[in-house]
Amino acid sequence: MSLVKRLSRLHAEGHAQAIDHHDEQGFADRELRPAAVLAAMTERERPGFLLIHRPSNMRSHPGQVAFPGGKIDPGETPVEAALREAWEELGIHERDVTVIGPSDTYRTGSGYAITPVIAVVPPDLELNPSPTEVAQWFEAPVDFVFDAANHTHHSGIWQGRTRSYIEILWEQHRIWGVTAGIIANLAKRIAW
Repeated sequence: MSLVKRLSRLHAEGHAQAIDHHDEQGFADRELRPAAVLAAMTERERPGFLLIHRPSNMRSHPGQVAFPGGKIDPGETPVEAALREAWEELGIHERDVTVIGPSDTYRTGSGYAITPVIAVVPPDLELNPSPTEVAQWFEAPVDFVFDAANHTHHSGIWQGRTRSYIEILWEQHRIWGVTAGIIANLAKRIAW
């Protein structure tokens, strides 16, 4: 079975049921701005998510690991925004993306309502990262990041309140915060 067929079936089955959804809504102190990310899996024997390291000089979330994505422009759908951002950040052409569908919106303490858009891309796709938005990109195996045994739970003080977050370590990459939270929610939706 192709990854597209398998993922389409798992997406439909997983989104037909209720899950214990995790996000940071309790830390949002203003109206949330809509955003979208492309949760793109590579179609290979061991599929992986394409992830980026944000440059260390960025104003928000410098150096952190993220899915390609950003704000939804007026008149855009989450799918359109995720595809546009993937093009701007990694040079992924829309023609190379098979969209499976959106998943649960993740509300952040930094003021965003992020819709992850699940998709499949060909293996070994030539990427052209934008140096102003991407310091480095990598692929983390879906089976590894979806495995709850690889999710370490932490807490810290943020804006005077205790905040819980998930951390996933893959090779030299530290996936944590919003990105790890989105991955944990997707893992509950998609019975990998």
